[in-house]
Amino acid sequence: MFIGSLYEALPGVACLLLAITAFTTPAQAQGSKNVVLVHGAFADGSGWKAIYQILVAKGYRVTIVQNPATSLEDDVNATTAALDQQDGPAILVGHSWGGVVITEAGNHPKVAALVYVAAFQPDQGESALQLFQSAPPAPENGVLPPDEKGMVYYDQAKFHAGFCADLGKEEAQFMAASQVPLFAKGFTTPVNDPAWKNKPVYGVIATQDKSINPDILYRTYKRSNTIVTEVAGSHAVYISQPKRVAEVIIQAAKQPVK
Repeated sequence: MFIGSLYEALPGVACLLLAITAFTTPAQAQGSKNVVLVHGAFADGSGWKAIYQILVAKGYRVTIVQNPATSLEDDVNATTAALDQQDGPAILVGHSWGGVVITEAGNHPKVAALVYVAAFQPDQGESALQLFQSAPPAPENGVLPPDEKGMVYYDQAKFHAGFCADLGKEEAQFMAASQVPLFAKGFTTPVNDPAWKNKPVYGVIATQDKSINPDILYRTYKRSNTIVTEVAGSHAVYISQPKRVAEVIIQAAKQPVK
């Protein structure tokens, strides 16, 4: 009779346990379903297309920021505006120069974690230019000095080898022709309040990067305790290896939100 009574009681016990679990487990433990992508210099948001498609297919809500590329402040403001529109916690991702942008914009209260993709990760008082100059550039690097208007371009003759060596020639030529220059003052503006000091941080290092010396990223990601994933790819690793980069973003998104 005891066994029969216990059997009859089990459905009620199970329901009670489920109810207790629902009340004791915060909704944030489900992780983040929003992802905000920030492009770097000499590119625009369209480079995130493959990663966008992967994330959306897995149920993530993806927003792509189009940086004005006129100053660090303007790019941070554009990113902050995108974060304001999120309906919950978001993973903030930056490529290249976008790493500087998310370092400042990542202080937004909706940012649950940061992901740096072949990206600068400056400390307080550091600028992108300081980091760029902290290690010798590769011969293939094509970042040109500012022109008379203070705009920085990437040498089209070096774009394929220096920016996206693992993409096809025609795609590289189109990217070079459609590149978005960055005003030099953005590169020289120091970061005030690095968000990586207060948020979980993930990073992708492109081991074949010819635009940002990987040694810079190994050094800066180490000091921030960034969870690093190495990918054999060019500076445009987010285009050439979208699955690998998306996996890192998803890893960050699955972490419970504090």
